[in-house]
Order: sequence, then structure tokens, then C-alpha cells
Amino acid sequence: MSTTIASENVIGFPVTEQIGPSCPVAVDSLFGSGMIDRNGIDYSLLLRRIFTRRNFQSDCVRRYMSHAQSYRVGHSPDPDDAFMFHAMTTGAIDTGARNYEHVLLDIETLNKHAMKGDYEVSAVSIHSFPDISDKYHLMNCGASMGEGYGPMIISSKEISLDDAKNLVFAIPGVGTSAYLALRLAMGDVKFEVVPFDEIMPAVQRGDYDVGVIIHEGQLTWKNEGVNLILDLGIWWNEKTGLPLPLGGNVVRKDLGMEMCRLITDDVKNSIEHSLKNPDEALKFAKKWGRGIDDSTNKEFVGMYVNSRTLDYGDDGRDAIRLFLKEGQAIGMIRSDLDVDSIVFVGSGE
Repeated sequence: MSTTIASENVIGFPVTEQIGPSCPVAVDSLFGSGMIDRNGIDYSLLLRRIFTRRNFQSDCVRRYMSHAQSYRVGHSPDPDDAFMFHAMTTGAIDTGARNYEHVLLDIETLNKHAMKGDYEVSAVSIHSFPDISDKYHLMNCGASMGEGYGPMIISSKEISLDDAKNLVFAIPGVGTSAYLALRLAMGDVKFEVVPFDEIMPAVQRGDYDVGVIIHEGQLTWKNEGVNLILDLGIWWNEKTGLPLPLGGNVVRKDLGMEMCRLITDDVKNSIEHSLKNPDEALKFAKKWGRGIDDSTNKEFVGMYVNSRTLDYGDDGRDAIRLFLKEGQAIGMIRSDLDVDSIVFVGSGE
């Protein structure tokens, strides 16, 4: 169980020995240094070299870990993922002989890594799952589902939905579920890919007339001088009566089904630990909230980490299958995928 931390041996980067809070500082330094590209997919090895708790582990722990198998877990640097993986990150739960190395990347970059099967465990967009289903199983835990809320279409000025269809959208990635939901709601639109945390500022500046925001921007947009055109989670719920599938956790098939189940149990136990002991997990999660206050942090985490995160439930699994079938109907999901045969590890199906 390793986590993100800046080592004092790292060349020229800020030093902190606080587990958790160090990552945003070090990541910002890497971006600012020009050594890595925020949009790139090839910098995770550098991040893993810099961000490792092993630099500060005791000799006893190191000897134990030398006999443990390491598994890389890719997830987003945002409050809900940080909350989910808090117990695994800090060693608050027993994971036996399984050691986890956490790799923090934005969701579109994780989707691209999953295409190559780079990480044993990863958060991915449900939209991207069909393209990696030959390599990964979906876990039945770790869901990000919009229960009548979800990604939002915002604008720099008041415009109608029909007018927005003719503009260029800033989107967080073509593999994201936000983009599939946008296409399902509005049909074919022009777009440009923009890092998720730069979309709202870009709309504010007028670089783009419309954008699709995700993560904590769904709560903070009211204070940012932008206008809400459509909440895609509300649109989907009114259309289907189901939650909007956004993200899920996957585990690589080549580990074997038994190990897939054990790793899924570890992730579920981590989520359950945070839900039962929220104070420390929320404090940890806030470090990834890009300046949000305690109230917003708690509200956002509650939106995407809840009982649904422990178990999709029948309707959650139905929502994923329907979302993908709707994508197939508009040519956004490969037609040869048998959606009904998707395995949800840990569901008992």
C-alpha cells in the first residue's frame, strides 16, 4: 500500500512528508516545470518514481512488502476517488499480501492507459469500457453514478439548448461518459478536448461559448459566473428513470478470476471503511478538491461515494447496459459488444 508523496531526494521539487497532501503540490510543480504535459499519457512512470510512500516506510514494512505482490491502481486526483481509496492509500485496512501503488491521472488519460492494459486496476469511464473489455472486468464496486445529476453543459452567456447545438463544445475527453451523454442528448456536435479543470475558466474567458463540466465543478459553477444549459444527469434520469453511469473500476483479466475477486474485495473494503469513518477520509479527500470548502467537499463526495459505490445494484447494472446500448444505437459504441454478457466482479451474477 503506497501512496503519493514527494521524496526529499526528488530533484528540485517541493518537499513534504505529509502523506496525501503532497501530491497536488508536486503535480503542480511538474506541470509548471514543463517536464510533463498535462494532456500526455506517458508521464505516469515519472509520477510513480516521485510519489511513493516507500521512501518513508520502516525497515519492517519494507521487508514485509518485499514478499507482497504489487498492483498498480490508476485513479483520478479528485475528492471522490481519494475518499474511496483512502483506506488502501493509508494502510487502514488489511490487504494481505497485496500491495497497491496508486497512480493519479485524469480520467481521459486513465482511459488511454487502459487501452494498453497498463495498470492492473483502474478507474475508467463507462463509455470507454467496451474498448478495453477484452483486457478488463468491471468491478461491482467503485461506481460513479449520477442519481439525477451529472456532467453539466454550461455557457458564458444565456443561450438556448438549440442554439448551443451549433457551437463548439469544450469537453473533457472523447472517451469520457460525459461526452457520450452529451451526444445522446444533443446528437452530433462540434467539440474540442480541454483538460477537465480548465473547461470552466475557458468558458468564463470566452474561449468557448459552451463546455461540459465534471467533478466538483458541478457544485461550484453557480459562483463562477457561468450559466447552466442542461444537467445531463437530470436529462438521462427523466429519459430512463435510471442513474447516469459515469465511471467504474476495472481489474485486469490476466490476473485470473480469483485474484480479480480478492482485489475487488480490497477496493470494496476501502470504500466501506471510508463510509464508516468519514472524518479522516473527507479530510484526505479535500486535498484533491482544488480549493473547495469543507461543505462542498462533503456534498461532492456524498454525491459519488455512497451505497451505490459499494454495489451497483440491479438498476445500476441495468443503467450501464442501457447506456452502452444507447451508445451502440448512435454508433458511439462498437456494435459487436454483447452488452448483456458484461461481468461485474463481486456482483454474484
